Amino acid sequence: MRIARFSVDGTGGTGRSTVGFAAVEGDELAVIDTHPFGTISFTGVRVPVAAARLLPPVLPSKVVAIGKNYADHAREMGGEPPTEPVMFLKPSTAVIGPDAAIARPVGVGRVDFEGELAVVIGRLARDVPREKALDMVLGYTCANDVTARDQQLADGQWTRGKGYDTFCPLGPWLETDLDPADLELTTTVNGEVRQSARTSQMCHDVPSLIEHVSRVMTLLPGDVLLTGTPAGIGPIVAGDEVAVTLEGIGTLTNSVTNRG
Repeated sequence: MRIARFSVDGTGGTGRSTVGFAAVEGDELAVIDTHPFGTISFTGVRVPVAAARLLPPVLPSKVVAIGKNYADHAREMGGEPPTEPVMFLKPSTAVIGPDAAIARPVGVGRVDFEGELAVVIGRLARDVPREKALDMVLGYTCANDVTARDQQLADGQWTRGKGYDTFCPLGPWLETDLDPADLELTTTVNGEVRQSARTSQMCHDVPSLIEHVSRVMTLLPGDVLLTGTPAGIGPIVAGDEVAVTLEGIGTLTNSVTNRG
C-alpha cells in the first residue's frame, strides 16, 4: 500500500483546508480514517490526486540519521566507514514534503544534496532485536539529507549544518509493501544523475540500524530513520531541482531557493 499525507483546499466557502492520510490508488486518494498507525480503516471518501497537495508523509517526533553508511561516501568525505553506525538528529522542523522548496539560508556557504532511503517507524520500538526489526516499520519513503557542508565541517558536529528549516525533504508517500535490502537509489540535479547506488551497498542494513538506534533511544510511531547516502554528493544553488528516486517507491522532487 502507498500511503500519502495530503491537504485539499476548503470548499463551500469555508476557506478551511482538510489534512489527512490516504491510500494512493491510481489517480485517486482513498481517505484513511484518523491515521495509518495500527489497523487502517477508510472513510469512503475519495479525492483526485490532482486536486490535492501532497505533504510530508509523516510529522515525526524526531528524525534519526545515519552518517557514513556507504563505504564510497565515507571515502569521498576523507575517511573509512565506521565499525558502528554514526547517529545524529535532525529536528522535525526541518521536514518538508514533495514539491516544497529547499531554502538556502543566507551566508551558509556550500549546501549539498544527499539522497537516501528513509524508514518510517510504525510501532513503539525499544531494544528491538534485529530479527524483529522490520516488524516495527510502517513503510519507506525517499529523503534528502540536505547539509550546509561548510558549517558541518567548521563546527566539528552536525546539528547546525543538518538542522535548518527545509533541510529534510521526505516523500512523495510511504510504501508499506517493500523489501529494503536491495533497492536502486538515484539522485539527479536538473536532470543530471549525480548519485546511483543500491541499498545493498549499505555498511549497516535496515534491521541492524533499527536494532542499534532502538538500544539508544525509544522510537515512536511516525519517527523517521535516514539510512545514509552513497557517493556523489554535491552542491545545490537557487534555481536547481533535486530529485531522489527509489525503486519501488517513487520520486521526491524539490526546487532550491534562497531564503528571503
